[in-house]
Amino acid sequence: MNTTIPPETVMLLAALLFVLGIAGVIIRKNIIFMLLSVEIMLNSAGLAFIIAGAKWAQPDGQIMFIFILAMAAAEVSIGLALILQIYHQHKSMDIDRLKEMNG
Repeated sequence: MNTTIPPETVMLLAALLFVLGIAGVIIRKNIIFMLLSVEIMLNSAGLAFIIAGAKWAQPDGQIMFIFILAMAAAEVSIGLALILQIYHQHKSMDIDRLKEMNG
């Protein structure tokens, strides 16, 4: 039995995940949750690249997804290092409290 999901449905899923990621960045006040929301956005972009590559039978989408994974790994390593430094200095992960401390 060969059941395939239409590419439009997967692109809709990728768009939904991207919107959820944007909402997470805007709504959340915790830096860790904001970093996770950015990861969701990067994964949704990767999903869109893969489904577009599969639709046109080209490996370009998978290659771009490998670049996205590499960029996400670098972003997480640098982001977590910065977050640990901020927590060490200010003892808080709340964006609003950090803004108050700097202002």
